Amino acid sequence: MHMNAPFPAGLANGIDSALALLREAAHLAPAVFSTSFGAEDMVVLDLIRQSRLDIAIVTLDTGRLPEQTYSLMHQVQERYGPCFETLYPDPQELSRLVQSIGVNGFYSSVENRKACCSVRKIKPLARALWGKRAWVTGMRAQQAATRSALRSRDYDLVYCLEKFNPLFDWTDAQVWEYLRANTVPYNALHDQGYPSIGCAPCTRAITRGEEPRAGRWWWEAGEAKECGLHRTPQGTIPIRELA
Repeated sequence: MHMNAPFPAGLANGIDSALALLREAAHLAPAVFSTSFGAEDMVVLDLIRQSRLDIAIVTLDTGRLPEQTYSLMHQVQERYGPCFETLYPDPQELSRLVQSIGVNGFYSSVENRKACCSVRKIKPLARALWGKRAWVTGMRAQQAATRSALRSRDYDLVYCLEKFNPLFDWTDAQVWEYLRANTVPYNALHDQGYPSIGCAPCTRAITRGEEPRAGRWWWEAGEAKECGLHRTPQGTIPIRELA
């Protein structure tokens, strides 16, 4: 894999560790990397493509993404070729959801917001993970309190496969040093105070002192705010019932 500039020892070691985990995932096959094209995900995508690893890449188009995310998706295609598959919500389920709670009904309650995330994100991802043996993510332990115990590799009991987090111990500085040194494209919203980017109506810029994911579902009380893709709340439906 080419490198545009020499890296400090800490980052070089992080790259070696990440690549080792990605090779483990590829060896299991079939393996899939799910990306929302955030900064961390762009590092993982670049490592996969530059190393020509046999890991499929998928992304979720919820229908409510920011224009900047769609622009980045186009940049990725231009740089790496047609390297990812885009997944969409089931049209009938989406229609029933909107009829039930309204177009922006997710603002009115946590229950409605989770229902929206389920239709637009969780169920499409479950279909993509069906039959896979390895799932790669761009998650880092430093991103949020809910991810502080993140490990490099674990068995996911919901999706019934091995889950790999190759950047689990990377710092924010390491992510950006990698992106800039290798001129990897990234979402323009990152330069506008958005460290974490999801759907446009559910994401805002953060202010100084806020944690990186404070801009996600900011109108909800509490700190443990996740969409459900990467945690196992009570009542989670097993993948076999979602796929």
